Amino acid sequence: MTTHEHTLLNHYNITNLYPIAWPAEKDESDASEDEQPRSKPQTKRLAHQRSNSRYSVLARSSSDRRSLVPGSEKTGDGLENLVQKDEPDPLGGPDSVVRILRHRGLPVEEDHRLRNRFLLSSTTFSPTLYLSQVHSNASTESLLQGLEFLSRSIDQKSASLKVLVESNFERFVRAKTTIDNVYAEMRNQGAEAPLPQRARTHSHSRVTSKGSAHFRNTSGQGPFSPRGVDKPLPSDKKKHALSKESEYGVQGIKGPLSEVAVKAEEIWGPALGGREREESLRTAMGSIEKNSGILEVDAAIASCIKRRNYDNLVAEYKRARQYAEDARAVANDTSSGRSPLTDPELYQIVITGRMWSGVETQIDDFKRDTWRRLTNVEAPPPSSAARSVADEHMALINVLLELGVQDNPIWFWLLSRYDHLKNKIIASFERSRVEIEILRRRLANADPPPTATAVVHLKGLGTSHNRTQPLDSPSIIEVWELVYGSLNNLLATPGGLLGEIIDFWEKAQAFIDGSMQAKLPVGPDGQSRKHHRLSTEGVRELQKGVVELIEILRGSVFSFFADPPIEDVSMLYSPLPPTTPSTPKSAIFAPYAHQDSRFKFDASNPPPPSPRTGEAWEEFAFWPPYANTVGGVQYLEKLLNLVGAAATELARLPSVSSSSTVQRSLRTLVAGTRERCTKALMAAWIRDVEMFHLVENWERAGDRRDLTKMPAYFLAFENTILSGLQKIVYLPDVASKANATEVVTAPPADLVKDIRRHFEKTLYTALSDMVRYSEMASSPKNLPQTETAVSSSPLTLAGAVSGAPESREIRLLLTMSNMQIFRTDLVLQLVAQFETNFSHKLTEETKTIKIALGQIEDKLFKSYAGPFARDLASMIHTGITSSTWVPTTDRPTELRSYVYETLLLLVNIHTEVTTTAPPLLLPIISYLFEQIVLAFLAAFRARTERYTLAALMQATLDVEFVASILSQYTTAKASELQSQVYQELDQRTDNSARMRLQNELPEMRAILKKLRDGTRGEFICFKKQRTAK
Repeated sequence: MTTHEHTLLNHYNITNLYPIAWPAEKDESDASEDEQPRSKPQTKRLAHQRSNSRYSVLARSSSDRRSLVPGSEKTGDGLENLVQKDEPDPLGGPDSVVRILRHRGLPVEEDHRLRNRFLLSSTTFSPTLYLSQVHSNASTESLLQGLEFLSRSIDQKSASLKVLVESNFERFVRAKTTIDNVYAEMRNQGAEAPLPQRARTHSHSRVTSKGSAHFRNTSGQGPFSPRGVDKPLPSDKKKHALSKESEYGVQGIKGPLSEVAVKAEEIWGPALGGREREESLRTAMGSIEKNSGILEVDAAIASCIKRRNYDNLVAEYKRARQYAEDARAVANDTSSGRSPLTDPELYQIVITGRMWSGVETQIDDFKRDTWRRLTNVEAPPPSSAARSVADEHMALINVLLELGVQDNPIWFWLLSRYDHLKNKIIASFERSRVEIEILRRRLANADPPPTATAVVHLKGLGTSHNRTQPLDSPSIIEVWELVYGSLNNLLATPGGLLGEIIDFWEKAQAFIDGSMQAKLPVGPDGQSRKHHRLSTEGVRELQKGVVELIEILRGSVFSFFADPPIEDVSMLYSPLPPTTPSTPKSAIFAPYAHQDSRFKFDASNPPPPSPRTGEAWEEFAFWPPYANTVGGVQYLEKLLNLVGAAATELARLPSVSSSSTVQRSLRTLVAGTRERCTKALMAAWIRDVEMFHLVENWERAGDRRDLTKMPAYFLAFENTILSGLQKIVYLPDVASKANATEVVTAPPADLVKDIRRHFEKTLYTALSDMVRYSEMASSPKNLPQTETAVSSSPLTLAGAVSGAPESREIRLLLTMSNMQIFRTDLVLQLVAQFETNFSHKLTEETKTIKIALGQIEDKLFKSYAGPFARDLASMIHTGITSSTWVPTTDRPTELRSYVYETLLLLVNIHTEVTTTAPPLLLPIISYLFEQIVLAFLAAFRARTERYTLAALMQATLDVEFVASILSQYTTAKASELQSQVYQELDQRTDNSARMRLQNELPEMRAILKKLRDGTRGEFICFKKQRTAK
């Protein structure tokens, strides 16, 4: 703005060289301050009269005080004041108070009353309003400095004013006297001459001038004052007098000028006003079109926030900042006086200010929402479909750094993630443990599974068509699945809390190394660069936090396996029921209102504790009540693999590998869990073996008809348990991984010895129970209760006890055949497998097992053959000691009936053994033949009389016939006993009978041949079968 323009603005006291309306304060004429105030009606009338002379105030009189103070103006009521349009900050700040207020959006140029409240020279100055607007962001220190500056300024101005008054006092007095005289002459123009005595009385003096506060106050009492005139002025002179009644000499021309102004307003007012409005609207529309981009920024940012389009959001925010910088630059140029402010620039500043206010509000709300979301960011699942949200936290950190924030979003996310993982581990474990205990209690308080169900599950391992059947009852499998699922949620690397801990540490390590910060933005003006590096103390705290998370996870898992079942399960329900109708139902089971229906129960009637009956599973929180070993070994193997793999993964972390204490705690976790699982499994192993004899259903094996399926069932069962124990004890799947030796140690020797002791016990128990089971009576009414339950159960398989052979002897034969295969093959296989799995030789134990099996087999053999031997001995003894045994003829040609009865009984035995267990035929018939010969010897000794020739011949025919029929089954012992029989007969006769017997031998051989030929069909089963060439 040029000097000429400034001069015009100051001269006419206007703010714009092209005003669109006449200032209201210019409609009022100046009033003399020495006049008395008028009443309100008179004041209104005079104001109406003054409004007729609109242009009278444009000519400034020589006595106008504003000429002395540049920039001063009158108030709206026409009163004079010394307030300037603008002034510098009295506290030593910027050089323009009005410019600061204009930047803050206050209409100080349009509203001078509002502006005066911020100017120190005004009587309406408001310190509170001034400080709240001009120094709203000032600190306490800056305000104290401003106070000091103001005090110095006041002192300086007071001192300079005092010096000025003292040095120019005479000049002030002379100027005052001259002004008073001139004013009196102009005022009294056309008035009569004053009285001489009054003129002499009120002559000017130095005293009078010095005592006056204002020249107008004293001038009203001077010699030319109109108050001293007693007569009124003539009307023709009064019109031009310099008085208020004549409107200071302009009364004569005021009327014509007012009429001309009214006429001009009527003619040219509409045209001039319409053109100005058109120009104003055209300027406004041009500014809006030019600044349309500014108007679009606010809506674009709102759309980006709604769609979570962070890239476009940052771009739009940068664009808004650029617009704001441009407007600020224009305002700075104007305030510094380098260039005047044009209307388009004014519109640009106003539009930008409104836009920036809305943008700042939206960005602040978005930042608050982003901080909240950054706190609740969850770890994504490892599937490829979730990769879009895998780095959600990085997207949020990026956008916060781009927008510029005071707090460090990286550190904020790391701390939030740590707190989230810590609380999640504790809450998940406690909840899972309570859920497992609730299912265990329900299972323990229910009826045990039927024996038939247990038998079916034990048999399932021995046949190929039962591979897909459940390992245990559904309720027990449900507990196992819950235990495995709970530990999997804690220890699984992908999808579990362990994976989240490892992922958290990897991301934290990336921030510590600085590799993640390479792609992070530096923010506006680089103010986010300070957030890219973590402090040394922060890195140390992060490492401690990760170790603490690992220890919490390790301690939780270890306590689950090592501690007994918990007693308190109240965390799944709220102890306080709703007391008002407005209480939501979700509050009843808070904070787990979304829980599974299996774990919902009445708070006043929780599941009762498990009964204490002395069962081994009562001490293990992870073992379901009544669970069998088949399912237990499968699930425990998976659980140990989870624990071992988790410990191995944790050992790889740098914060763990460098800490011997943490590594030792991980080894304790694996070793303690392994020992507890092994003890629980071995206790169930003994329990299952004690009822394994009920698996026997007497169904023949497909490839060996002399065997039942029992050996295959037992072999499969033992193989499964031994293989599972080996995997539980040695963890081969985990030991093959890197760093596994740091946490997976070799099992202690005591643990292997305990397994060996239980293995031997299972063999003795199972085989002994098989023998006792086979010796029971065949009728179901004589069977034990468990056996009857099996036979009557609908789950009994084909060929079970309901179809078992009625003959006890057949059951014994099958059991002997099974024992034989156990002794010769299966037990050796199991021993070899144990030695291979556990690297422990069972040399002495094998001998002991063989001896025990031999004793069991002998007991079985005697149980089967003993009754037959007694029957045969009874038949022979009765027949030989009978009074009719001695023949009545001198040369007997027939056998006694007991011989046929004895051989027929052997035929039945032969048939039974051949059809049941052919490999047992030779030992059984041979044993019975020995018992027959022994019975002959005992019977012949039982006769008291001496044997005649006929008796010798009858005895020889009986013994030789039986010996010839059973010649295939002759043993050394039978031959020796037969020799003793002949010796006994020889001792009980005389020499004559012996000599005659020798002569009868050829004839006796012919009789024997005839007898054998006659019974060839009856006793052909004892004939040796010829093998086909």
